[in-house]
Amino acid sequence: MARLTHIDEAGRARMVDVSDKPVTAREAIAAGLVRMNPETLALALGGTAKKGDVRAVAEIAGVMAAKKTSDLIPLCHPLTLTKVAVDVAEADGGVGLVVTARVRTSGQTGVEMEALTAVAVACLTIYDMLKAADKAMTIEAVRLVAKTGGASGDFHRAEP
Repeated sequence: MARLTHIDEAGRARMVDVSDKPVTAREAIAAGLVRMNPETLALALGGTAKKGDVRAVAEIAGVMAAKKTSDLIPLCHPLTLTKVAVDVAEADGGVGLVVTARVRTSGQTGVEMEALTAVAVACLTIYDMLKAADKAMTIEAVRLVAKTGGASGDFHRAEP
């Protein structure tokens, strides 16, 4: 069984010491979906929501969230991010909005949490901006899609 890296031998939480790890290029891609009714999607895509341009605000919120990940997730290392790109687009089948984040750094630890945080906060922002029109929206399938770099190697989720 794999050992949890954030738990020491006594079972206490700890921040992982990465000081001996080499600096390498690292990238992570995460995605999520905000499912909504067609009328709400039309508001979001048309830029006619009461609170403004839903997609633009959510994309900015995602970038800001990635930069604050270590403030939100207790044992995450603060990282110097070299790229954060968040995209909000219509999901296949018109079921809502899909959020994708791509985060890069050159460092001693990965950026998976930064990409996931960007997606989660962008999804929450979409919900906040559209909740007056559709309180039944759901945030679904927030997940790591791919990551490259680091000792654990590359990961690419098999998507249907």
